[in-house]
Amino acid sequence: MDNCKQLPQMDRPVSTGLSSRVSSVMRKETIRVKGVPLKRDAVLVKDQAFLVSGGFTKTASLRQDKEEWLEDIEKPEEVIQALKAAPAKIDLLRFWQRIPQSEPKYDYYHEWRQVAAIPITDYKSWLEKQINPKARNKVRKSTKFGVIIEESKLTDELVRGIMGIFNQSPVRRGKRFWHYGKDFETVKKEMSLDLNESMFITAYYEKELIGFVKLLLADRYALVTLILDKIDHRDKAPMNGLIAKAVEFCAEHKIPHLVYLMWRRGGHADFQESTGFQKIPIPEYFVPLTFKGAIALRLGLHRGVRGLTPEKVMVWLLALRAKWYARTARMTVPKPQ
Repeated sequence: MDNCKQLPQMDRPVSTGLSSRVSSVMRKETIRVKGVPLKRDAVLVKDQAFLVSGGFTKTASLRQDKEEWLEDIEKPEEVIQALKAAPAKIDLLRFWQRIPQSEPKYDYYHEWRQVAAIPITDYKSWLEKQINPKARNKVRKSTKFGVIIEESKLTDELVRGIMGIFNQSPVRRGKRFWHYGKDFETVKKEMSLDLNESMFITAYYEKELIGFVKLLLADRYALVTLILDKIDHRDKAPMNGLIAKAVEFCAEHKIPHLVYLMWRRGGHADFQESTGFQKIPIPEYFVPLTFKGAIALRLGLHRGVRGLTPEKVMVWLLALRAKWYARTARMTVPKPQ
């Protein structure tokens, strides 16, 4: 499969040829960035809110924290027309297709993003054919240790157990861990978000919570929104047990995919691959709405600084960041009481 579609041969933004019939309304949307609620400009088009982000080049997209994982843009030409007529000047529209729709449906410029997902038929097939032997042994090891993995409701006891996992270290996976040090009410409020559409799977060892996963149940897959374990109990492989239980749940409820967001780097990617997650490419579209947007797309500015940074350099920078946080966080972040 090609890395990306060729840029459109044009000097001006895409034109839909439609009359302006779809209205747009500007409003403020509250999103959470590292757990902190922030107000952002948004354009409402047919009950879908498109957040406006960026400095010099303004980009509209569905909310990354939820909507773009749960909703499709059924008629992008109408959205394009509405965004062009919006009070705010918007230069680019960004949207993607959701799995299992991996073949491009539209003739807009697109790039490929790699979603991490497990195609699920039944639990036995996953355990015997889709994971590697080492991961299979870890699933069994978790059981042999007596780890109890089950579906759980969000209770005050579970919230306190989650706080115990959050407060292990101010640094996790090479960066500041933004859940560290939060109080009970904050953790309870955040874990209660989307509760009607979510479920918790927990791993207990001798009545101590040593791992949990929160699944958001979408229309065509279950989405892992948070999965963590206790570092001191990793010898019991709770993460493998949690994934196994999530796959079992999906198989029982005829959910065809378990999705673990985007494909990661390093050890995180190794864990995804060992437990049966696959790289599933999906097209992400970038549609210029103004001449500035067309120029930004041609120059590759639509990805920002991170997108322009070579992969080898990015890996080096991430490693450097991890060392810096590991060195400074212990001195600057107080341990929670």
